[in-house]
Order: sequence, then C-alpha cells, then structure tokens
Amino acid sequence: MALMITDECINCDVCEPECPNDAISMGVEIYEIDPNKCTECVGHFDEPQCVQVCPVECIPINPEHVETPEQLREKYTHLQATKTA
Repeated sequence: MALMITDECINCDVCEPECPNDAISMGVEIYEIDPNKCTECVGHFDEPQCVQVCPVECIPINPEHVETPEQLREKYTHLQATKTA
C-alpha cells in the first residue's frame, strides 16, 4: 500500500527529506507521493517516516495502490537494486 498526501497538506516541508526512497516531491500545489517508489518505509524503518513527522496527519494509505507487506518488500528490493546499478 503506497501512501498519499491529502489536500490538508500545509507544505511544511518536513516529509520530503524523511523519505528514504525519494518518493515525495512537490506537486503543483502540495507535496505528492510517487506510488511506484513508496514502500511505506518497508526495508528501512518499522513505520512510515513521513506519517511520523507530519504535523497535520494528512498521509493516509492510498486506496488505489493497495499492496501486501510482501509486495512492499519486493518493491524495496527492486528500488535498492536500481540504485546500485
């Protein structure tokens, strides 16, 4: 399950540097999460770091990108292999 940032985002800039997969970037109006890069921090941390630091709690699970923990682990492995290649 990739995460998403809702329109309650206040553009406080704290989530982007916390993402170990570089999945968070500034969109047209608010920050956005690339579901192809978001592993909910699987492989890096026990909990999603962006959710931990968000002061307005605007980062829920994206219902359009539901993934099992195993799928998230596979995505993490693939992203790490791509980084080192």
